[in-house]
Amino acid sequence: MNFTPGDSNVTTALNNQEPFLVAIGKNVAVVVLGITINYINATMVHTFNKHHIFKMNPRFILFIHLVVNDMIQLTISISLFIFTYTFRTIYVSICCLFILPAIFTTQNTPLNLAFMAAECYIAVCIPLRYNYICTVKRTYIVIGIIWAMSSLSVLPDIFILLATEPLEFLNSRVYCYRDSVFRSTYSLKKRDASHILFLVVVWFTLFYTYFRILFVAKAADADAKKARNTILLHGFQVLLCMTVYVQPMLLQLLTDLFPGGVSAIQFSLYILSQILPRFISPIVYGLRDKTFRKYFQRYLCCSNSII
Repeated sequence: MNFTPGDSNVTTALNNQEPFLVAIGKNVAVVVLGITINYINATMVHTFNKHHIFKMNPRFILFIHLVVNDMIQLTISISLFIFTYTFRTIYVSICCLFILPAIFTTQNTPLNLAFMAAECYIAVCIPLRYNYICTVKRTYIVIGIIWAMSSLSVLPDIFILLATEPLEFLNSRVYCYRDSVFRSTYSLKKRDASHILFLVVVWFTLFYTYFRILFVAKAADADAKKARNTILLHGFQVLLCMTVYVQPMLLQLLTDLFPGGVSAIQFSLYILSQILPRFISPIVYGLRDKTFRKYFQRYLCCSNSII
């Protein structure tokens, strides 16, 4: 297998020399992981919708938006993973239908985590103004801003594609990943610039909120320490998401070190950058938050309703 996830969380080509049973095993493993994570996430969404207490809490609104975003991203990513084994190439027009939402949801993840870190900072460092700053209405406005920022970073690629490529290109077949569709030099430079901008803003937010909360946590406040640990988990999740952006360089480095394990390296990087970050979200709130866990565990393990 020879895949390059790129920015859209997708894979490219299937190597004909890869044993059939190995290919089947990788696809089964990816599907099983995807179904398991999406089942957990769907249970979280159900828990959120069943209890009004969560719908009035900005923290859980942002969290459930992240969960739904991850479900969309994971479903598209796994679908493209399977398609590249089954069809190898698909039409550009069809590929765009998968690529665009994949890029949107990929860009949304670090932005959502940054706003969640900011919410933790407000709750711990300026609690007296929390109810004024963090309202349900403003939280939904923030979600709209997240999608708007992601759209502004991607939609220009469509206009560049239509302006620089012949119409016949839309009917051609390609390996479905971002750089094979939006292959213009302008698109590549814009992509790199948007990645740098997004990551600088997100990491600045995470570092600032973490160290501000760290000073408060020294006062042995349990909530402050929990918020500090939450931001650390957000940082780890963003770090895993960042592997998508540096994956070509990382892949080249590991391939040079282990030239005989290209297929295993590519598959491992896919799991690391696409699957694992979506497994962390349930840990951050589904298991660590006592209020949410009390309801979530009942829905996860059985179908009993909560009165």
